[in-house]
Amino acid sequence: MPIKSAQHCKFCNSNHLSRFKAMERMFGTLEEFDYLECLDCGSVQLDQIPVDLSPYYSNSTYYSFQSLNKSSPLKKILKQIRLKFFLTTGILSPIYGYWLRKLNPSFTASIADIGCGNGQLIYELYASGFTKLHGFDPFLDNDHSVNPHVHLWKSSFEQSDLTFDLIMMHHAFEHMEDGESILNSCKSKLNSGGKILIRTPVTNAEVWNEKRSLWVQLDAPRHLIIPSVEGFTSLCQRVGIKVDEILFDSDEFQFWGTSLYEKGYPLDKKLIRKNFSNMQIKEMHKKALQYNSEGVGDQVCFFLSKD
Repeated sequence: MPIKSAQHCKFCNSNHLSRFKAMERMFGTLEEFDYLECLDCGSVQLDQIPVDLSPYYSNSTYYSFQSLNKSSPLKKILKQIRLKFFLTTGILSPIYGYWLRKLNPSFTASIADIGCGNGQLIYELYASGFTKLHGFDPFLDNDHSVNPHVHLWKSSFEQSDLTFDLIMMHHAFEHMEDGESILNSCKSKLNSGGKILIRTPVTNAEVWNEKRSLWVQLDAPRHLIIPSVEGFTSLCQRVGIKVDEILFDSDEFQFWGTSLYEKGYPLDKKLIRKNFSNMQIKEMHKKALQYNSEGVGDQVCFFLSKD
């Protein structure tokens, strides 16, 4: 129901908000939480954030805290050859290739990954030839260095005194309580000529409009804020960050994940093959590409720089 709230939208500052309920569905606890939807920009935020969020990340199956998968010396050589070939030709892309080629950082660039989980992404960058990599995640067990080139910090990014040439958030921004604070911190820690990359769900999604609280990327209560493209752009303008490019990069997850929730299942990849045929998954992938081209996919890659 629409309300005049003492709270404001964390993106456009409007106080025209609508309240709705969402359940924790990833692990199937079905605990209820109140969310607020901005009636002006369409962004969404959790109304009351739990004092301790760690129980919602502590499940041993939570994807970002599985064991780090390291590469053998031979695999590292092959990954380095592949990446250099890809950056030159656009062929044989690694899974992170499309955004990396757009940013094109030097192999000696200082790179930060905020909300790094187990550090797998920055480890893959290391294995492919990058040498100055730092991951930040308050839910890590402790600070530690994987090797002299990969450092993982059990802390929020705001607590760091380091500066960087590239600051990344891959599906971490939506886990932040205060988007404005983290963007200000990114701006202050970004070296001259540096870039910021943020990949996040967005409420421009057709699947959000159709399925609402069943949308897999609502992910109550872990997702504290989910912007619309308009809301995120408004926040960047307020902070003084330039939006260089917006790229919709959603995939079939939006469909099979939401469908599992509709069926009453938790989010378990083992259930994919039991519920969907190969043809259905291929059709979902095709539909995701179509949604991206139409600007109604459920996640976006924002390429940013200092204004």
